[in-house]
This record gives sequence, C-alpha cells and structure tokens, in this order.
Amino acid sequence: MFRIASLVPALALSLLTTAFAADAPPATGRLAGEIDAFAAADQVTPPPACPVLFVGSTSIRGWATLAHDMAPFPVLNRGFDGAEIADINDNFVRLVRVYRPRAIVLYAGDNDLHDGKTPDEVVADFNKFMFIKRASMKHVRVYFITVKPSKARLTEYPAQEAVNQAVKAMTLTQRDLIEIDVVSDMMADGKPKDIFLDDGLHMTPAGYAIWTQDVRRVLDWTGAKKLACPGPERPHMGG
Repeated sequence: MFRIASLVPALALSLLTTAFAADAPPATGRLAGEIDAFAAADQVTPPPACPVLFVGSTSIRGWATLAHDMAPFPVLNRGFDGAEIADINDNFVRLVRVYRPRAIVLYAGDNDLHDGKTPDEVVADFNKFMFIKRASMKHVRVYFITVKPSKARLTEYPAQEAVNQAVKAMTLTQRDLIEIDVVSDMMADGKPKDIFLDDGLHMTPAGYAIWTQDVRRVLDWTGAKKLACPGPERPHMGG
C-alpha cells in the first residue's frame, strides 16, 4: 500500500507534464532538436515536482554534479549546447513553464555576445524573458547567473560586464529577479582563474565548485527553500 501511495505524486506530475507538453507549441528554431529531446527524456524519467529549474547554455548542461551540489533542493537541468536567451524565449513553455518550477536559475548571454549581439540586444532579450515569465508565472523568482569571464572570450569581458551591470540595475526595481555574481570569484589579478578545460571556455570541477558556492549562498540567503510552487493553471503564452 505504501509503495502505491508513494507513486501517486510522481505519476500525477508525469501526467501533468505530458499534458502541458502536448498542449505546448512545437519546439522552434535552430536548437529545436535539443528541446524535443527533453520532452522525450521526461517520458522515460519524470522530472521532480516543483524543482529549482536550471536553464541555459552549455555551462548549465555540463554541470554534471548539479543534483548533488544543490541538495536538498530538487533540481532539474535543462541546459543545452549553444543556447541563447532568444532560444529560451521562443520555447519558453517547453523549457520552463511545463515544469512549474519554484524558482528559475538562468545562465545565458555568453553565446549571444559571442555570436555578435550587442549588450543592449542581450538585455532586451532578457527583458523579454522576464515579460514572458510574468505572463504565466507571475511570482516565480528568477536567479540570473552573471555572464562568466573565460580565457577563450576574454576580449568580450567588457561587453559581458555591460550585460551584468544592466541586469544588476534591474534587480533594484524587480522583486522577482535576483543576481548571482560568479564573476568576482572566477577572477584573480584582473584575469580568469585557471578553472577551464583546454578550450578555455567550459569549466573544470574547480569552476563548478565556485558556482556551487555562489549559487547556494544566494539561494539560501533569499529563502529559496520556502518558495511555493506555482499553481496548476494552464499556460497562457504560446512561446
């Protein structure tokens, strides 16, 4: 009897996630295949109820120890290679809304700048993300991990800091937005620390140890453990 009862929440979540996914628009854009793969994975392993959702680019996807590092928070990793903020916006229902997260931890902007967008364009895309989020998940908190410095993209550091400073300014007036500064702890003597793989872009475990420390500190400081799950209303946005 206990085993049957214990399966009910997971089954209910699986059915709800499936229903949302079926009702959501198809994945769009250049990374649609990556996003479709998440839906397939959800059918095999139902995601946790009311997770802290980590979404963004390869720096999120490559966080292999995320569940261990964030315990006891229930977390879900939805990072995908090459992700830009616009990709997340275009597929918001499938990437974010479907999981009904208690909080969203976003890392993106790095690829956007490298692919030629200006800081103003990146900030505009992030403003759109917040607008879409509020339309269907009004009170869900967003944690923005600052665009990280790296050896491979050191020439882009001024543009990265322009984005980070703009988002920091937004946090002063937007109660559902909190910045997680990882830049300070990733730099030493004015340059990135030796925490990168041979490509100079993606992080070693030492880099993720810094992220773990910084992210957990902010989640704990802002009382993320007490955050409520959003209601079961169906999504109203089509993107």
